[in-house]
Amino acid sequence: MHLLQIVWDPSKGIDLGFFTLHFYSLMWIVAFILGFYIMKRIYKNEGQTEESLDSLFIYSVLGIMLGARLGHVIFYQPELISEDFFSIFLPFKFKGGFEFTGFQGLASHGAAIAMIISMYLYNKKILHKSVLWILDRVVIPVSLGAVFVRIGNFINSEIIGEYTNSDYGVVFKQLGESQPRHPAQLYEAFCYVFVFLALYYFYWKTKKGEQRGFLFGLFLLLLWTV
Repeated sequence: MHLLQIVWDPSKGIDLGFFTLHFYSLMWIVAFILGFYIMKRIYKNEGQTEESLDSLFIYSVLGIMLGARLGHVIFYQPELISEDFFSIFLPFKFKGGFEFTGFQGLASHGAAIAMIISMYLYNKKILHKSVLWILDRVVIPVSLGAVFVRIGNFINSEIIGEYTNSDYGVVFKQLGESQPRHPAQLYEAFCYVFVFLALYYFYWKTKKGEQRGFLFGLFLLLLWTV
């Protein structure tokens, strides 16, 4: 056992008896709750109504979850389309017996694409502003939400880094490994904190939030940098 080496073999969730609350799902819930309160403050500052905020939350949750799920299925698990179709959209497994599984398998790039589409639809149906207006603002809570999603990936031993080729690192025991890797998920989560702080600062402390497309563009730039 080395001081700078962690053998990572956590519980996947909290057993409530009738189902298991997965920590990964809990991280998504935390992300949505924090995102709602951040946007509530932003909408209050912008003079937007609570009704439009509620609609934003619905569009965001449906868009992100549907996009994340479809992104995972299309890119990583396409066999579900023919083998267990309803498990794509429902938190249950039907093949081989009925079982509550939660929404396992969510792709962040699918969520990102769906978020842009859902914001376009939200703006067209509800907000009636420039779509960049809403994108400039939602990227602030999105960047914070990404922190918790990556923590969830770490808990699930997903999106792992390269081998460190040293005694330092994390051994992902649940993957059957014995050599330490870089905890890439935590590196990304740490970087997303700074992305959030940068966007938050430019919106609240400068006039850049009024410059259409600036925050969204900065978000994309920092995202690619991370």
